[in-house]
Amino acid sequence: MMLEHVERNIDGYVFWQTFCRLRFSKAKIASRWQRIISKVRERYMVKPGNVFGHSVEESLVEKVTPMLGTDVPLKYSPGLAFPLGASEAENGINFAIFSRHASCVTLCLSIFGREKGQEICDGMVEIALDPQKNKTGDVWHICVEGLSRSGILYGYRIDGPQEKEQGHGFDNSIVLLDPYAKLVSGRKWFGDVANKMSKFLGTYDFESMPFDWGPDYKLPNIPETDLVIYEMNVRAFTADESSGLDPDVRGSYLGVIEKIPHLLELGINAVELLPVFEFDELEFQRYQNPRDHMINTWGYSTLNFFAPMSRYASAGGGPLVASHEFKQMVKALHNAGIEVILDVVYNHTNEANDRHPYTTSFRGTDNKVYYMLDLDNGAKYLNFSGCGNTLNCNHPVVMELILDSLRHWVNEYHVDGFRFDLASILCRGTDGSPLNSPPLVKAIAKDAVLSRCKIIAEPWDCGGLYLVGKFPNWDRWAEWNGKYRDDIRRFMKGDCGMKGTFATRISGSADLYQVNKRKPQHSINFVIAHDGFTLYDLVSYNFKHNDANGEGGNDGSNDNFSWNCGVEGETEDVDVIGLRSRQMKNFHLALMISQGTPMMLMGDEYGHTRYGNNNSYGHDTSINHFQWKQLEERRGGHFRFFCEMIKFRHKHPILRRDRFLTKSDVAWHEDNWSNHESKFLAFTLHDDQFGGDIYLAFNAHDYYVKAAVPSPPHKKRWHRVVDTNLESPKDFVPEGVPFSDTSYNIASYSAVLLEAKP
Repeated sequence: MMLEHVERNIDGYVFWQTFCRLRFSKAKIASRWQRIISKVRERYMVKPGNVFGHSVEESLVEKVTPMLGTDVPLKYSPGLAFPLGASEAENGINFAIFSRHASCVTLCLSIFGREKGQEICDGMVEIALDPQKNKTGDVWHICVEGLSRSGILYGYRIDGPQEKEQGHGFDNSIVLLDPYAKLVSGRKWFGDVANKMSKFLGTYDFESMPFDWGPDYKLPNIPETDLVIYEMNVRAFTADESSGLDPDVRGSYLGVIEKIPHLLELGINAVELLPVFEFDELEFQRYQNPRDHMINTWGYSTLNFFAPMSRYASAGGGPLVASHEFKQMVKALHNAGIEVILDVVYNHTNEANDRHPYTTSFRGTDNKVYYMLDLDNGAKYLNFSGCGNTLNCNHPVVMELILDSLRHWVNEYHVDGFRFDLASILCRGTDGSPLNSPPLVKAIAKDAVLSRCKIIAEPWDCGGLYLVGKFPNWDRWAEWNGKYRDDIRRFMKGDCGMKGTFATRISGSADLYQVNKRKPQHSINFVIAHDGFTLYDLVSYNFKHNDANGEGGNDGSNDNFSWNCGVEGETEDVDVIGLRSRQMKNFHLALMISQGTPMMLMGDEYGHTRYGNNNSYGHDTSINHFQWKQLEERRGGHFRFFCEMIKFRHKHPILRRDRFLTKSDVAWHEDNWSNHESKFLAFTLHDDQFGGDIYLAFNAHDYYVKAAVPSPPHKKRWHRVVDTNLESPKDFVPEGVPFSDTSYNIASYSAVLLEAKP
């Protein structure tokens, strides 16, 4: 066989292409290796194997190419089709990637990785895979001997049909990130605009010792009825200078560890982390557009579903450090009795839309498989996510990727649950049509590895598939209860006709969830979440103020059900300030006494403001960053009330029943349900076991209401614990102030809680 030798100059590097199409991006290669290469005559020998290639026999190709910069040669064998991604085999590192429609796959290895801020250093090796020898079914694979067991960067060039109108997106000029890469290497520092065009490659680590979880380590395993969830952003939690942390630790997984005492003082027992899968925070800055000043701090734009966000590592440590420190964070939270729930985005990826494609992985690997396409309209992306593309979740290959990803986070990182962003997309078929029994949703509910996990759906999408109370659940799935949010807001601001609905929501939303074996805890109750107004802004703004986002105020929801209490935005009016304070306490009280699982947003415990921006995803500033100085300033008032109310919930099981309320559980002090103008509700929750009844009254009128107080249980008397109209510390008295009157004069826009005690 004649050995073809082609020399090309590209960007100052010499590339050698042989019959096996190996390219070396090195200026000089030792002549002795040229002689070795010129003598290569071995051919792959592959015997039939099963679908995963387990029985494929491996015949090594000796000394095909040097490992650049070393004296260690690389050797190649056909490898195995399973597992996908990079894995350690007996004779080297195995690489396997799925691509059904590809005609050519080339493995790219960056031997030296990144050094001193450079993107990809010299030693790039490209190995073309032979479809006759390196392909089993739809999986391309190869095993490479002689590679380091850690730190090698890798990707793929993939070619195939070029007919975009048929759904293909192949472009072999791009080195693609492996969809199954367990670690991802990109820019070192979060928001480093000097490297805004950074490339992302997979890497691996088979060299480090297994993480030490400790001899006394155990999972918290908190019952869903007892959860109080704190939605938070890893970076924003400690990125601000006011955190008092070392600059290398701010905004990192280690930063979360440093602030665990705050979480314990607040009283929450679960954190729901905004996306921590690898994402490109500078994706908006790749081309000129109205949002090119933004930095994606929320992370809802996934690059890879297996790798922890590498720029959340301390001191720019990179992917291996990020993985280790993520485990340290989980371990520390678990040791503090706090569960870790991940907000996961399996509905779309970072690869944008048809107009401005950002091909990094899935699009170039097999666009027709990974995405929902409108094949009757030039194979354009179906956009149920509002972000330009929609992941083809119920395609068998994509479904298996999602399940593998979830299991990876449970097995490798010990997370306790998942909140699925825009989960209604998981209920759509490959053509986008809604499914009554979506295979992926069922598989997640039935999966053995995921059986211990909390699984929470955001039961809507941007295509109008609103499934609150109707999400396919197999009695396992909980839901973000969007109707709870809207109805509580409307009652508290004084909308007419909301009293009955308010009563239903705080009772566990039986109208939505009392079906089959579902429980009140399947309703994730929330007033505030990351998208939308903060609690402070909910009572301070009638309108969104999103001009800083660069979209002319067209982004963000217009249906906020907010009330500014008389003045739009900041004010020095003491009456307005007082009313806003009462309203924030009213909301928090209602949330913590509601049947179901409460969730609050990071920063609401001190009254964080985004100055009316209800879609602040692109601001890596104080708009999103936790302000620790403000927390200290408000510790004795607003923060104290929030802490005490959470502790009160933990201490009173009748506020978190595992069944829906019956007539014997609650007495509604109401004979005026049909009055559309009534904005007052009072009721008593009965404690049949200990007689610790709780009386609650909410007044959303703009005037005082003198409410009759029922007699306390036998040998008990009422104690006032909460009156949101009073100043701190009288607004919450843990031991209670004895109260013996037969009526209580409840101020406008305020609430009262009485507890029956000896």
